[in-house]
Amino acid sequence: MGVAAALVRSSFLVNAVYAESAREFGLTAQQGQLLCVLMGQAYGMSELGAVLGLAKSSLTGLVDRSAQHGLVRREPDPRDGRAVQVVLTAKGDTLAEEFYAATCRRIDELPAGFADTDRAKLAELLSRVVRDNKVPVVFGD
Repeated sequence: MGVAAALVRSSFLVNAVYAESAREFGLTAQQGQLLCVLMGQAYGMSELGAVLGLAKSSLTGLVDRSAQHGLVRREPDPRDGRAVQVVLTAKGDTLAEEFYAATCRRIDELPAGFADTDRAKLAELLSRVVRDNKVPVVFGD
């Protein structure tokens, strides 16, 4: 299998695990991504759209639905009085931590049959791909 096929097929595998984890926590995959991104910091709507790769209307709907479920809230941006930041609520923070931990465990099991040295090499190579392509932090380390 070539690099392109291996990366594409592994992305499908990781996305399937991610979606399954999200369902078990009563989330959509996009809500899971939103919670994980917000674990590190609050984001303005335009920044959040760029990190998640969502158009403004899609992001607004995602944030609205997440706010209705009590997971996030909008707050005034202290740097720009005209803008808002999206932050986790206490409920959202707890759910984000649980979702993140469970999803990490599941994804970490994917190469379970690898020797420690192979796992380390895989992590090193994938990290280089991510860094070289300036992938935003959507899922922490």
